[in-house]
Amino acid sequence: MSHFTDIDQHKRLFSLAIPMILSNITVPLLGLVDTAVIGHLDHAYYLGGSTVGAMVITFITWLCGFLRMSTTGLSAQAFGAQESEQGLLILCRGLIVASAIGLFLIVFQGLYIDGALWLAGGSKEVQLYAGQYSEIRIWGLPAALGNLVLLGWLLGNHKAKTVMWLLVVTNGVNLSLDLLFVLVFDWKVQGVAWATLIAEYSGLLLGLTFVLRNYRDVFFALGQHLNHFYTRLIELEGLSRYFKLNRDILLRTLCLEICFVFITFQGARLGDDIVAANAILMNFLLLISFGLDGIANAAEAMVGQAKGAKNKTQLFATVKLSLIWTGIFALAYSLGFYLLGQQFIYLITDIESVVLVASEYLPWMILLPVISCWCFLFDGVYIGLMQAKAMRNSMIVATFACFFPMWLAFQSFGNHGLWAAFSCFMLSRGIVLAWHYQKHKLSFV
Repeated sequence: MSHFTDIDQHKRLFSLAIPMILSNITVPLLGLVDTAVIGHLDHAYYLGGSTVGAMVITFITWLCGFLRMSTTGLSAQAFGAQESEQGLLILCRGLIVASAIGLFLIVFQGLYIDGALWLAGGSKEVQLYAGQYSEIRIWGLPAALGNLVLLGWLLGNHKAKTVMWLLVVTNGVNLSLDLLFVLVFDWKVQGVAWATLIAEYSGLLLGLTFVLRNYRDVFFALGQHLNHFYTRLIELEGLSRYFKLNRDILLRTLCLEICFVFITFQGARLGDDIVAANAILMNFLLLISFGLDGIANAAEAMVGQAKGAKNKTQLFATVKLSLIWTGIFALAYSLGFYLLGQQFIYLITDIESVVLVASEYLPWMILLPVISCWCFLFDGVYIGLMQAKAMRNSMIVATFACFFPMWLAFQSFGNHGLWAAFSCFMLSRGIVLAWHYQKHKLSFV
């Protein structure tokens, strides 16, 4: 039977994809609520300040996205190979690394925040509120990074519904505290930061509780051989593979972050209304990417399992089905922004100057789902395959051979030049990875 008409294949994909789509969308929706709460205050610099401050912190969490990606790919392969001890080693290594990075940045927060705000630029008011936001949020980094590891591990073990509920509860806490701290207590930008900080630690506690309760038998079995487990945890070969993999994903993510930060900081230099409008558009972009990532996340887990089980047929079938559904969802997103984009903007802010600027650049949000969906999907495939080197190289090409040359070519068009360069960047990522997959797919299993 053809994979395209095999109902079980579609059900298997969507049993993972639907919970991930629902949970992923809560993240940018929360960002939109944050933006809407601040966007309805009196001045654009509140929104600009919270946007720049959020970028200072999310630069770290996105840069450390390798913790989630590597954990998903490695644990999915361990799941496919039915190696429960190896799966637990992956979780423990990730949590240790996440804690170390978070604590390091807390200790050196002054240097990092001051340097980042200096690079960001912007008006005096934007700088003030960005600093207030960053100084609160940075204390949540150990929890934020630990959550990346937990979510990646659960997804790799095909616990997509658990991931969904963890994100829904965590973001629900964040949303409730947003409304309380900003609208009731009038804490403005600081209220948004405190809400996120508390939600991050709530999510970590809930996730650890779930893992300990539902995998107690595995923990108990390993506890009988604790010395053996500790020896494997610090085993040089395993650590070397783990850090080499994360190095490549880190470099890949760093290139992506450079582009995002460049757009935010360059927008800040174009004025408060531009940086506020770009904040709205970036939240729309996150809504698109997190929604499309639901299919990519399902592909990660299924491709990783197929690779671990050495099932080439299942691997190829997963990629083909994922490509079809990614295209369908992308078209739906483009249609949604075409029909309702203006209304979305008014939901977020009633500052007329910001609305006018955001509306001018709305066509980019209509175009981006269709041209960027392929890079999201192939990122998921390559995470499942743990082909981090190819991911790294494709991102380097897209960043330095596409994004920055395009921006230099289009910079006379101002903010339109930024979005044109970014669109070319996303398209080139998908093209390079698709070419690599077609050339090397027979060697992946």
